[in-house]
Amino acid sequence: MAAQTFDDRDGFIWMNGKLIPWRGANVHILTHALHYASSVFEGERSYGGKMFKLDEHTERLFFSAKQLDMVIPYTPQQINEATYEVLRANNISDGYVRPIAWRGSEQMGVASRASKINVAIACWVWPTYWTLEAKLKGIRLQISQWRRPAPDCAPVKAKAAGLYMICTLSKHTAENAGFDDALMFDYRGQVAEATGANIFFVMNGEIHTPTPDCFLDGITRRTVIELAKKRGYKVIERAIMPEEMAKAQECFLTGTAAEVTPVSEAGPYRFTPGEVCRNLIADFDALIGRAAKASAA
Repeated sequence: MAAQTFDDRDGFIWMNGKLIPWRGANVHILTHALHYASSVFEGERSYGGKMFKLDEHTERLFFSAKQLDMVIPYTPQQINEATYEVLRANNISDGYVRPIAWRGSEQMGVASRASKINVAIACWVWPTYWTLEAKLKGIRLQISQWRRPAPDCAPVKAKAAGLYMICTLSKHTAENAGFDDALMFDYRGQVAEATGANIFFVMNGEIHTPTPDCFLDGITRRTVIELAKKRGYKVIERAIMPEEMAKAQECFLTGTAAEVTPVSEAGPYRFTPGEVCRNLIADFDALIGRAAKASAA
């Protein structure tokens, strides 16, 4: 049976100030964002009907828009209120939320100052399928051929659609080769991140993570660092060269979708998810109010 597509669903999407039927949330083929990637977005989660770190996500949405010379025609408070409005309209408790702002179809060309800035918020059910035991098996990462760009080559601090093109290419290649995801290096050859999540390594009881100077300092990343420090772990943000992965005993990813996901393999390097991964998964689950599951779903 084919998976349900995202354009043919029941429900509602908040678009430019009002709720509209899901199937009617359309844009024209000559929308500027489709041709020139002039859009920014967020990936957010609702747990038990409560948004996780909504203020931080909305703040980053506005920051990203500014980086792309876009002015969102709403206030952060209006976006937050609209987020809960669309959750209620779709009767979603545990779900994924996708706000997006983009340039419309009023002008076609590289320059598009006459184009309207549109904003939409969609959400869909996203339950948690993995148990702790299943997660601790760890995922497998292929090393990507693509690298995160330098800060003077792209607006690397923005969550902008165009920056994800090489992520899609990397993940497709990895999945075609039987991997779960890809690990990307940066323009200097240093370890950067996975295609949609930040990465951490446990080395002799300390947690090491790349300095986010050319990729997103994820909101979940910052949250997990706080949780780790509360546990008494030493967290070190620094440049990490690929060969240093050989020194790591554990490895994990963090992100809105990933939450805390252990890694068992990254290219030629192997890890054994253990105590640190287990503790941080438990702490994150406690933070979001999720009860631990005893067996696989």
